[in-house]
Amino acid sequence: MFIEELEKYKINNHFFLEPDDDLKQVCNAPTDKSGVYYVYALKNGKIELVYIGCSGKLQKDGKMFVRKAGLGGIKDRLVNGHQFGKVPRKKSWPNQMRKENIEALDIYWFATHDSKYCDCPKIIESKLLKNYFEIMGGLPKWNKVIY
Repeated sequence: MFIEELEKYKINNHFFLEPDDDLKQVCNAPTDKSGVYYVYALKNGKIELVYIGCSGKLQKDGKMFVRKAGLGGIKDRLVNGHQFGKVPRKKSWPNQMRKENIEALDIYWFATHDSKYCDCPKIIESKLLKNYFEIMGGLPKWNKVIY
């Protein structure tokens, strides 16, 4: 579909989050890498892509900026990044899951830099959102804008 571009990134994985889980505990994203992630909601036997996001950016010198605050990296963005108001995802995602009767989230992450690549996560995120928009006619329901 629109995620084939991510196949080149070999540092990747996914994890599940249920409403009563501790996001910090179940999140297996790296604390020393930047990249992109997408979130599927599992509800009533159906799967829906609900969010595409990123962590990090390229600096002026061409090196990757990796989030250092809190846990660091993609993991910190997933756990402590704000969504649904000024609330960290470790709280807002479980709350939103309960509100929407979502059984679990399946979160896939991809580090966009390694010994072979150094791709800006914001650019990759924008491409993914644009491709999704072109195919589906709108953004994933938890996304607000394309940068």
